[in-house]
Amino acid sequence: MTQARTLWEEGREPGRAVVALGVAVALTAVIVDLAIVGRVSLFFDLCFVALCIGLALAVRPTDFFVVGVLPPLIMVGLFILLGFTRPDVIAHPQDGVVQAVVSGLSHHSGALVAGYVLCLVTLAVRQRMVRVDS
Repeated sequence: MTQARTLWEEGREPGRAVVALGVAVALTAVIVDLAIVGRVSLFFDLCFVALCIGLALAVRPTDFFVVGVLPPLIMVGLFILLGFTRPDVIAHPQDGVVQAVVSGLSHHSGALVAGYVLCLVTLAVRQRMVRVDS
């Protein structure tokens, strides 16, 4: 009889696929947030935190490093894109790109820290479970 895999052992997606998924879901969250509220709001923050946990659970153990550095890169990348195209949704309309990115990161730093910490904790637990099974 085979033993059922736990939630911690389920992730089998390659790193590249998880990166693509993370970027796509984060962009979708921003688009939905802009359509509903007109700016990046708490909705994006909650989606970002859930996304960070989901990515950490989806990746295969050999690609933990990729997901371990991904959350800040996704948020910075999104805010750079928004800073160039629509700085008013993350900062004041008259702010330049750099100021808009810094303002966006400071306004959403709670979600960034929470998502990143939860991602790293999830990866640590999964790493421990992989060692126990080996």
